[in-house]
Formats: sequence, C-alpha cells, structure tokens
Amino acid sequence: MTDHKLILLLKVIMTIGISLILAGVYCHMYSDTIEEMGVTGIVISACLVAIGMILSLPTKMYLTFVLVKREEDRKVLDQAK
Repeated sequence: MTDHKLILLLKVIMTIGISLILAGVYCHMYSDTIEEMGVTGIVISACLVAIGMILSLPTKMYLTFVLVKREEDRKVLDQAK
C-alpha cells in the first residue's frame, strides 16, 4: 500500500471517528430518545464517543509522524541541492 493510499485511509478513519464523537455528543445533549432510555441511553452515547476517540486519536498521531517524516525528507533533499 502506498503512502498516499495509507494516508487517505487514515484520514477516512479519523473522519469516521470524529463523526462518531459528534454523534455521541448530539445523542447525549439533544436526543429525547436517549434521555428516555435512561442509563442505557447514556451508555449508548458514551460508547459512540469512546469508539470515535479510539478511531480518531491514534490516527492523528500516525498522520503527524508521517507528515513530519515527509517534511524531514524534503529538507534533506533541499540541502542536497
């Protein structure tokens, strides 16, 4: 898998994670159905946020490392010229 495909895949995973976080916050704050469910509703919204964080945080760190490495490679190439 090339770097571009991997980065695209990680960005998609990160977007899904952020969407799940936002969905969990929306369910917790504004959804009457979740409120009526009581503790089960709180668990559902908490699970959405937790899964979203699991998907988004490690991906951000990996993308940061990839981008830093790419920047270092560009600096090395610029210094070689």
